[in-house]
Amino acid sequence: MSRLLAIRPDLIPDLETTNWQLDSIVTELKSKRRVWRAEQQRPHYFGGRNLPSRDAVQTIVKALGQALFPMRLGPIDLHQEAEDYYVGLQLDSALKALYTQARLELAYDAHLAQIAQGTLASIQLDQQAKEIVQTFASTLPRIRQDLDADVLAAFHGDPAARSVDEVLMCYPGIKAMIFHRIAHEWYVLGLPLLARMLAELSHSETGIDIHPGATIASGFFIDHGTGVVIGETATIGKNVRLYQAVTLGAKRFEKNEDGTLAKDYVRHPTVEDEVVIYAGATILGNITIGRGSVIGGNVWLTHSVPPHSHISQEHSSRM
Repeated sequence: MSRLLAIRPDLIPDLETTNWQLDSIVTELKSKRRVWRAEQQRPHYFGGRNLPSRDAVQTIVKALGQALFPMRLGPIDLHQEAEDYYVGLQLDSALKALYTQARLELAYDAHLAQIAQGTLASIQLDQQAKEIVQTFASTLPRIRQDLDADVLAAFHGDPAARSVDEVLMCYPGIKAMIFHRIAHEWYVLGLPLLARMLAELSHSETGIDIHPGATIASGFFIDHGTGVVIGETATIGKNVRLYQAVTLGAKRFEKNEDGTLAKDYVRHPTVEDEVVIYAGATILGNITIGRGSVIGGNVWLTHSVPPHSHISQEHSSRM
C-alpha cells in the first residue's frame, strides 16, 4: 500500500463492487477458442489438459542435473556417503515425471493422427513411453561423460576460469549443454515437443539458442554465449569452440509443391573437429567447415572451407 493510501484510506477502491464484465469476456474467449480449434481441425480435446507441462520439464531437468552432478548441483548438506542414495532418489523422481510427460506427448500425437482408439492403444502408448524413458535413462552415463569433456574444454579454453567447479556452476555455455544433451536424447527418442520445451527453457535462462535436433560431439565450449544460435540439422565435431553471437543457420528454406516449407532435410552447417569460430560469425547453409579451421569474428560464410582454413572478414567472400 502506498503512503498516500495509508493516509487516505477512503482512496482505496472497493473491489467487491467492481464489475469487470467477466461473463461477456469469458463468453468471447470461448468463441475465439472454438474458432481456433475448428480452423486447426481440432474440434475436441480429451476433456482435460493433454499437453506436456513446461513447469514439469523444468522440474525434471533440475532433478536430472542434480543426479548428474550431485556434489555440485545437489543440496548443500549432501555428503559423499549418501551420494548414491541421493542420485537414485533424484533419478527415480525425474524418470517417473518424465514418463508422465512422455505419455502425454505420445497420446497427443496419436490423437492428432486419429489412431488412439480403445484400451489397446492406451496400453501401447504406456509401453512406448516406458521404453523411451528406460532408453533415455541408459544414456545418462554417456551424457555425464560428454559433459565432463565440455567442462574441461571450458576450463582449458578460458584463462579466466579458476576451477572446473566454477565452470560447472557459473558458465552459461555449460548450463546450455546440460540442457541440450538431455533435450537431444529426448528429440532422438521421439519426444520432440518435450525436447523443444527444454531447449526454450535453456534459451530463456542462458541466451543460447540450440535446437534439440543439433548433433554436438564432446568437448564443446561456448564462451560467453549470448546470442549463439545453432539450427536443427547442424552437426558439430569434437573440441569445437564458439564465441558469442555465432549463428549456424540455414541459408534458405526449400518449399514443397504446395508452397509449404519443406522439412526433414539438412539445411545447417557441419563443423568438423577442432574448429574455432569467433564472435559474430554467421555460417549458413548445408556447408562444411573443415577440421582445425579458424573462422574470424563477424565473418559471413555461405560456402564450405577445407581443413585448417583461416577465414577472416576480408577473405570470406573471396574464397
